[in-house]
Amino acid sequence: MALRIKNQWFDSGRPKSARETASVVAFITWRVTQNMVKQMRQAQFDIDVGPQYFAFMREILGFLLQVVDRMAYERMEPEQRAEFTGALVRRSAEILEESELEWLGPPPDGTDTWRNQFIDFCNELGEAYADFGHGPDGPDFGFVRYLGSRVENVLPEKDRHWVKDHLMAYEVPEALEMVRRGMNGALSTEPRPKRRTAMSGD
Repeated sequence: MALRIKNQWFDSGRPKSARETASVVAFITWRVTQNMVKQMRQAQFDIDVGPQYFAFMREILGFLLQVVDRMAYERMEPEQRAEFTGALVRRSAEILEESELEWLGPPPDGTDTWRNQFIDFCNELGEAYADFGHGPDGPDFGFVRYLGSRVENVLPEKDRHWVKDHLMAYEVPEALEMVRRGMNGALSTEPRPKRRTAMSGD
C-alpha cells in the first residue's frame, strides 16, 4: 500500500516563509524515510532497532535532504534557499533526535547531542554528494549509487551484495516521487480544495 502523506496547506494562498515550508518538508522526508526502512525490513534486510537502525535512517534521511536542497536550488533565490535548507536540516535533526532519545537514550558522555551530530553529518554529506548531478528527472545515476555504497557499510555482510541494486530499482524511485510530490505541495500557493459536505434532503 502506498504511503499517503499530507502536504497541502489548509489556509489560502498567502506566501509561506522558508521556515514554514521547511517544517512541512522535514516531516515529509521523515515519513518517507520511515516508510523506506519499513519496506526494506519487509524485503528481508536485517535492520534491527538500535545503533544500526539509526545509522541506516541517517543515511536515507541525509540523502533525501540533499535531494531536496537540489530541488530548492532550482526553485528558490539563493537567500531563500539558504534559509530553507538550514531550517530543513535543523528541524529534521530535531525529529530524528526525538526518536533516537526514545530508542537509544542520550548519546555517550563526551559526545555532542544527537541533533548536532546529525547536523554535522549533513554538512559532511553536502561535500560528499557535491560532485553528483541533479536535473529535472532527479538525482543522476552516480548520486543514487553513492547512497547504495554508503548504506552497504551499515548493513550485515549477507545484505551488502544486493542492497545497492534493490535501492536503485525499488526504494529510491518511490521515495523520490513521494518527496517530489511533497515538495510541490509544500511550495504551492494554491488553496486546498474544500471537502464536500453531505447534503440532506427534506
